[in-house]
Amino acid sequence: MNKTGKKSWIAYLYILPMIVLSFVLVYYCIIDTVVVSFTDWDGMTDVFHFVALKNYIKMFKDHVFWTSVVNNLIFFVGTVFIQALLGFVLAVLLKKKLPGSNVFKAIYFMPIAMATSIITAIFRIIMDPTNGVLNQFLRAIHLNGFAVNWLGDPKIALVSVIIVNIFQWMGFSMITYYAGLMSLPDDVYEAAKIDGAGFWRTTFSVTLPMLKGTTNVLIILGIVGSLKTFDIVKLLTGGGPGRSTTVMNTYLYEKAFKDFNAGGAASIGVAILIIAMVMSFLQVKFGKED
Repeated sequence: MNKTGKKSWIAYLYILPMIVLSFVLVYYCIIDTVVVSFTDWDGMTDVFHFVALKNYIKMFKDHVFWTSVVNNLIFFVGTVFIQALLGFVLAVLLKKKLPGSNVFKAIYFMPIAMATSIITAIFRIIMDPTNGVLNQFLRAIHLNGFAVNWLGDPKIALVSVIIVNIFQWMGFSMITYYAGLMSLPDDVYEAAKIDGAGFWRTTFSVTLPMLKGTTNVLIILGIVGSLKTFDIVKLLTGGGPGRSTTVMNTYLYEKAFKDFNAGGAASIGVAILIIAMVMSFLQVKFGKED
């Protein structure tokens, strides 16, 4: 074996532990989930039977499943794009090096470092329909009509969950855009200034196109993150009232740990995986930089 071949084998040995860990912790679990989705396993005993596509047929006929899919889609649109927009605006403002900008960056980023359980506990107090700070403030400024049951009204409960999620993750979009802005060359902005482009023209014609890659990354992460959503919904509303905030992961949880239907839960898990792969592929394909 020549030296080049020997070096190649040594390089593979360096990445072998990561390959093994990835297979054990990720790919094996995916394969096992797919296999379980074709069984009637209850998740508790060793007894199970292969039922072919029965779980998938039931899933596609289940109106609750489709409700969770629609809620996931609304959650995705309502969080990812608003988070990205607010994060971009904040990043542009913070780039101006205004007094105290470093303090504001820390404040905006702080919710990401906080546990979801803490954030949801705080917002459950803030959004309490009777004694919550939000409704008390609205009543104090004579906007009683807007003082609603934020987490208990089926019409707005999902919107409330989206607001809390935006609060938690807006800082991530801000930091990501800020890093992208700091990497842009100054001579482009100087050329735009010489051509007479104002703030808005520069933003839409220069900054946003040059940050297209950053936006694509945030959207892909948002797709995966929205499909992984569980804790914030479970802790805020439990998927209710009714099914107004049930998302795919909370429904999967119900199937597995309340109905003891591991096979049905696995089929939902496979559906989540396929949706994530398809949406990510489409975003990568249609979001390519020219």
